[in-house]
Amino acid sequence: AGGHHRLQFPAFRSTPNNAVYRPFKVVCVDYPRPELDNTSNFLEAAYLSSTFRASPPPAKPLNIVIAGAGLAGLSTAKYLADAGHKPLLLEARDVLGGKVAAWKDDDGDWYETGLHIFFGAYPNVQNLFGELQWKEHSMIFAMPNKPGEFSRFDFPDVLPAPLNGKYAIIYNYLTQTDRQTHHYYQSYLSNFIGIWAILKNNEMLTWPEKVKFAIGLLPAMLGGQPYVEAQDGLSVQDWMRKQGIPDRVTTEVFIAMSKALNFINPDELSMQCILIALNRFLQEKHGSKMAFLDGSPPERLCKPIVDHIESLGGQVRLNSRIQKIELNKDGTLLLPEDWKPVPYFKKLEKLVGVPVINVHIWFDRKLKNTYDHLLFSRSPLLSVYADMSVTCKLHYLFFPHRRKTVKQLAHIIQEYYDPNRSMLELVFAPAEEWIARSDSEIIDATMSELSRLFPDEIAADGSKAKILKYHVVKTPRLTNLFILMKSVYKTVPDCEPCRPLQRSPIEGFYLAGDYTKQKYLASMEGAVLSGKFCAQAIVQDYELLAARGEVMAEASLV
Repeated sequence: AGGHHRLQFPAFRSTPNNAVYRPFKVVCVDYPRPELDNTSNFLEAAYLSSTFRASPPPAKPLNIVIAGAGLAGLSTAKYLADAGHKPLLLEARDVLGGKVAAWKDDDGDWYETGLHIFFGAYPNVQNLFGELQWKEHSMIFAMPNKPGEFSRFDFPDVLPAPLNGKYAIIYNYLTQTDRQTHHYYQSYLSNFIGIWAILKNNEMLTWPEKVKFAIGLLPAMLGGQPYVEAQDGLSVQDWMRKQGIPDRVTTEVFIAMSKALNFINPDELSMQCILIALNRFLQEKHGSKMAFLDGSPPERLCKPIVDHIESLGGQVRLNSRIQKIELNKDGTLLLPEDWKPVPYFKKLEKLVGVPVINVHIWFDRKLKNTYDHLLFSRSPLLSVYADMSVTCKLHYLFFPHRRKTVKQLAHIIQEYYDPNRSMLELVFAPAEEWIARSDSEIIDATMSELSRLFPDEIAADGSKAKILKYHVVKTPRLTNLFILMKSVYKTVPDCEPCRPLQRSPIEGFYLAGDYTKQKYLASMEGAVLSGKFCAQAIVQDYELLAARGEVMAEASLV
């Protein structure tokens, strides 16, 4: 929800014990939703979505079991249901969302697996929903050498949306070569815009550093996507040094960016990840604009998808853990351990999860030194953070239910916004050395870092702003294929060739998840797109799978 909109909830029904009341009204005030619907990426994503709805109804719908109700599993089930099949989505836990899961505490406040930010360059997510709180087109960094101050990279709006209106329609008829040429020039222009945003900032880098960085990016601008893909073998730090870019550029800018993208430092992160982010986020006018969800992910993002799946005959079950995998071909059991020697699965061993810690702290007062935006902390222990009481601002005008007071109702529908108190949500990264420590130790370390960011308002000893409560959510480092889906994979050099396609060599077995092959790496957009590709592979294999099902049905009758 952006701009100034009113959303009406259904009015109360008249009953013997309840009078009729007028409907709730929700007023959401924020930056207007950018014009995304006519961009080439959005149109491409919308077209892929439409192919499932337009596909011929299957003579015999497939019954498909999907493990995990994260965004990848939900996306797979959604598009299979659109194509006329019957997905059964099984989630081991009691909550939807996977890596975007969230829980309500006893006070009715939400705490989440991570601080989830949506970008204009997330066309597949945008095709699913639009309830977002958009922010100004900037990246904002804390200044450790100037406590309490911030520095900005403001992206100019001179980059036109590459394809809009009638030209967006023409794009669908371009040849592959024409499209590649178009994307080449878009990549060139996008990197220029990124350089321009950095050149405009005079607080974090000196002019000689900015010029060396701009010159260092020239090969990426001229080499296009082939060059980007070839950089997978270098870490960010190694690439910067190879290009002659001063280490201070890495320290001042790319430590924060690396931790925001993959929760690790530049000496570990593949440079391909940074270059892909630049291309994806900057190739469109609004690609790097950020937005927050206007509520909790399970309720605002996942539940509507579940409702859609179930409306088409699919099923979603919580607290339903898969115990074993049985291959239908001969009825014998084949455990995942037995699949490891298969090359398709063998190369997955290099993909490991990144431990992540997400911290939520409720304070007894409104912190003044915050922005209505995502903030890069530039702290050695913290990655990004946001004051959720400001960034997710839903203002409610309503008429009270007769059995609940105004205060009670406001607490029910007001999830994050609070005009009197701040709730900081912070990503603690890198978390490798902290994941096994106690929550209290993590909170103490977080408060010590916050005392540097908010020196006038927060003290490490708690003598200033007081903590009312906190929640710490840990995602440990995981390595097993079937639990990799629970954590973000570590984007280190040379891991790109290890990412699998969605169709496996095991007949009837497919993979979906941000770690599978798709162009958005480890992200919500990547998870949704991988689900689309997985559903697409199953639909393409329909004849084979349907025939295999008939053979098994006959065998079971013998």
